[in-house]
Amino acid sequence: MKNIIKYLLVGFVFGIVLTKSEAVSWYRIYEMFQFQSFHMFGIITVAIVTGVIGLQLIKRFNVKDSSGAAINIPDKEKGNARYWIGGLIFGLGWALVGSCPGPIFILIGAGFWSVLIVLFGALLGTFLYGVVRSKLPH
Repeated sequence: MKNIIKYLLVGFVFGIVLTKSEAVSWYRIYEMFQFQSFHMFGIITVAIVTGVIGLQLIKRFNVKDSSGAAINIPDKEKGNARYWIGGLIFGLGWALVGSCPGPIFILIGAGFWSVLIVLFGALLGTFLYGVVRSKLPH
């Protein structure tokens, strides 16, 4: 139960940060894909830099997870096409829907009930990937 409260708290903080930074705004996402504003690119850049610094700190100081086990981050497998294809599919979905998967629950919580269709699509896509995963070139 203690872990669930921890994760819920982190989720609420994440939701507040995304909402206050306007990262959940359809208009901001539209501006980004039209190259009309730096706002979303700035948020994404900060996230990438934060992730790189965080991963380097984890590797250099041998940080442990909440259960005390060492965090092992394996190197990415070689291959280019799958990253480009996956990124293209993800980006097209993001552009068509006007939301990346991160704020789906935030938008539902804010009362945008049409995002339930997006949630259904995300779950369906995840399920279908699980079904065909063994047949895809990895």
